Amino acid sequence: MPKQKSHRGAAKRVRRTATGKLMRSHAYHSHILSKKSRKRKRRLRSGAEVAHSDAKVLRHMLGRAV
Repeated sequence: MPKQKSHRGAAKRVRRTATGKLMRSHAYHSHILSKKSRKRKRRLRSGAEVAHSDAKVLRHMLGRAV
């Protein structure tokens, strides 16, 4: 039986930390930045932890890839 492939779309959007948490980037930071405040853009730069309810599904999608 062949190996299961990881979901490549999910693998490109999520990374795993050393402790095993899944980190994602924030949305709304790619264009139309002139109307957003400096503080808001600065906060969007940093990553965020994936919600606990989504983490189980993502781990299944990623397998051992991330």
